[in-house]
Amino acid sequence: MPRKAKKPAPETTSRSTTLVNRLKPKQTPEAAHAELVVAGLAINAVTALQFSKPFGDVDLTECLKALVDAAERVNRGDLGDAEALLMAQAVTLNAMFTQLANQSTESQCVDQLDRYMRLALKAQGQCRATLETLAAIKNPPTLFARQANIAQGPQQVNNTLSLEDRDAQPLARAGNQETRQIEVLEAHDERVDFGTAGTAGARDQAVAPVGTLNRPADG
Repeated sequence: MPRKAKKPAPETTSRSTTLVNRLKPKQTPEAAHAELVVAGLAINAVTALQFSKPFGDVDLTECLKALVDAAERVNRGDLGDAEALLMAQAVTLNAMFTQLANQSTESQCVDQLDRYMRLALKAQGQCRATLETLAAIKNPPTLFARQANIAQGPQQVNNTLSLEDRDAQPLARAGNQETRQIEVLEAHDERVDFGTAGTAGARDQAVAPVGTLNRPADG
């Protein structure tokens, strides 16, 4: 019997590493390429692919699209992706701390133990900082600001009130009792009575003109 021909093995489709950029209306390819470089998202997408080899081939265009969508969610105020990323990093850093700390216990020399412990404590510190950042995003701190009245140059405060002008408003500090008493008098249409003028005393006599002085002529 004739042998059946073997079916060809299915070709493995390799994901494209070429970025397909969609042009905006009236935008040249050169301008679109420069916009990707300046925005920084394209180069981060390339870097993410380089460090994601365990996931196999990932399409660069789709990776950039996902990155742009994540950035737009942050612009709308949705920090869910950032919170999940920080939590995942904290867990990874804790795993690094645990692994390095365990390796330090198996060290046979002091120098090797010291290096492992230093690296373990660095991972622990980064884990703590990551959790602190996550807590700050979830519960932003409340800031209390005190107002300080600082004037440039000298200040003048007028605490007087003219009794002749009823419509004058006193510029006085709160708690000035004299100003409040004057305001009460003005409200009841009362004036301050200084009394009648007294008669002149013995010392207040009219001054008589001085007579002619007899002086020697100038020599």
